Amino acid sequence: MIRLLNLIQNENMKIYRRLRTWIMGLLLLAIVVTFATFSHAGANPDHDWRAAAKATIEHNQQEINNPDLPAKFKIGLRDEMALQQYALDHNQPPMETTLWGGVERAAGLIQIVTLFTVIIAGDMVAGEFTWGTIKLLLIRPATRAKILASKYAATLLFAAALLVTLFVSALIVNGILYGFQNIGLPHLTVQADGSVREGSMLLFVLATYGLKLIQLVMIVTLAFMISTVFRSSSLAIGLSIFIMFMGQVITFFLMRYSWGKYFLFANTDLTPYLEGKPLEEGMTMGFSITVLIFYFLLFNILSWEIFRRRDIAA
Repeated sequence: MIRLLNLIQNENMKIYRRLRTWIMGLLLLAIVVTFATFSHAGANPDHDWRAAAKATIEHNQQEINNPDLPAKFKIGLRDEMALQQYALDHNQPPMETTLWGGVERAAGLIQIVTLFTVIIAGDMVAGEFTWGTIKLLLIRPATRAKILASKYAATLLFAAALLVTLFVSALIVNGILYGFQNIGLPHLTVQADGSVREGSMLLFVLATYGLKLIQLVMIVTLAFMISTVFRSSSLAIGLSIFIMFMGQVITFFLMRYSWGKYFLFANTDLTPYLEGKPLEEGMTMGFSITVLIFYFLLFNILSWEIFRRRDIAA
């Protein structure tokens, strides 16, 4: 275990000694500030949210009285009315007009974190072959399994560092823009009996980031596997980025078929399940998690088998 930790530390040193790592970190901070500034301008936090809430309640009441409206839509309207009325009664502004709304919107920037991590992951193994340092690495008294595991762990730790940077910077920047007076704002949910329950806004936002993190881990694991299969860093990085951006487009076409739901990128985004809106009818959180576990194991087994069998002297 100590040797594995030393290997991970060594891989981290390789990552953070490079100038590009710090450039990506500074670029992420700049993107967060720019994104938060434009989002704040579009959110219009100074508008009269109470008048808007009252108008929403009146509009929903009129829609509910419409006999032609399906029952499932009426349930959604009633839930929204309950939330708006609770907010009015307890003087709680909408999340979107507070710092928490900005922090939640910043979760979309996890794509940038994924992109930067893919660049690192695509170079972790292939880079050793490109620079000819793989032989020096393997003469150490450590098994190939530990060497590969240390590289994978260092890649995920880099992703975690970027993710923490994203969350903390988004919280600070949006706090400055919106003010910190609503930092204790609760997250409201409607129960089955129609009552409104207060929950932790921090936990809700962290859950959103956590579900996005699953997508990050899967794409990074794919990039790491490609880096292990190919000896070219540029090919590994380029192919990984292409798959990352084209994944959702491919999913759109494959979902026309019943077997499309088994495609990796049809299951990487778990956030729709928070709202009870799966990508395809019949898909559940458990189903998507099972598919993700299958791909996760497949990518790691392929990485290990190829790295274990590869003839380094060739």
